[in-house]
Order: sequence, then C-alpha cells, then structure tokens
Amino acid sequence: MQSERYPRPHATTIVGVKRGDQVALAGDGQVTIGDIVLKHNARKLRTLYDGQVVAGFAGAVADALTLFGKFESQLETWDGNLRKAAVELTKEWRTDRYLRRLEAQLIVADSHSLLLLSGEGDVIEPDDGVIAIGSGAPFATAAAKALVLKTQMTAEEIVRAAMAVTAEICIFTNAQISVEIVQGEPVAGDEISDEVGS
Repeated sequence: MQSERYPRPHATTIVGVKRGDQVALAGDGQVTIGDIVLKHNARKLRTLYDGQVVAGFAGAVADALTLFGKFESQLETWDGNLRKAAVELTKEWRTDRYLRRLEAQLIVADSHSLLLLSGEGDVIEPDDGVIAIGSGAPFATAAAKALVLKTQMTAEEIVRAAMAVTAEICIFTNAQISVEIVQGEPVAGDEISDEVGS
C-alpha cells in the first residue's frame, strides 16, 4: 500500500517520435515527491543493447530499473528483436506475482519501431509515430502531433520542442531535457506484427 507520508514519486514526461529514418526519445529531469521537487536533472532515458535500443520510463525509479534489466535480458535472448522482446517482457510483467506490482510505463524504440509497454499487457505502436507517457503526456502528444503534421522538423527537433511546451504547462515536468536518438534506414513495409496491438 502506498504511504501517505512517503507517496510514490510523481510522474514525468517522456515523448517519442519516429520520423523517416530517425527515432528520438526525450524526457525531463524533475523528480517530485508530494509537493516537493527533489531533483532537477534526473535521467529517465537509457540506451540498451549496445546503443541500438533506447528506452524511457514514467513511474517509480526502482521499478523502472528492474524492468529495464528484464527488457535488456529479453533483447539478448531474441538477438535484438525489439518487438519480440517487448511482447515477452509484457507477458512476464503481467503474469509474474512480483513484476505485476511494479508501477511504471516504458517507451522503447530502435531504428524501426517505437512502442509503449505497460503492466496491463499493452504493447502499442502508434499509427502516426508519436507517443508519450507520464503526467505531461497529453501536452507532449498534442505538441508533437502538430509539429509532425505542420513542419518538416526532424524527430529530435520535434521531441525537444514538444518537451519545451510541456514544461511550461505541466507542474511535474521541467525544462531539463535529455534526448536519445536511434538512426537507421527505413524498412519497406514496416508493419507491426499480429503480436503487437495498435
């Protein structure tokens, strides 16, 4: 049970955009407990599998680190196949007695795919290459979608701009923005498999 004296760390914002041959994730640096800001420059993004995969989290830090470790193990098992690793992680996350108590959401990406993972069993690839999690997700999603529709900005430029907008609106998101990028070549007919929902 969550303690009222020591509530869970309040959220954050992580936004991911896939555009052309570039996938970018951005996150803010604020860590908040209750009404107190404890840290301004936390890193909520990680590179995995020798830099070929990037991941970001919203939720309890310890829970997210546990999930990152599990996900990287799945990447090793499936030779870097992001989608297969994501499906297998969410199966374990949903059914394991310990893991299903973990409170976090993840965005994971390689040069071809951008996915949202949750303990509810969700593995979701956005139709338009834009996805966000955390308290500022609605703001970041709206800003990123508008920039995708109306500009020729790169994925990196879009996530930076979307986070800047979000930091002005969401009290749990600050302007200490970190970005991770995966660059690759477009894949013809890059459609999600039946294992992954949309």
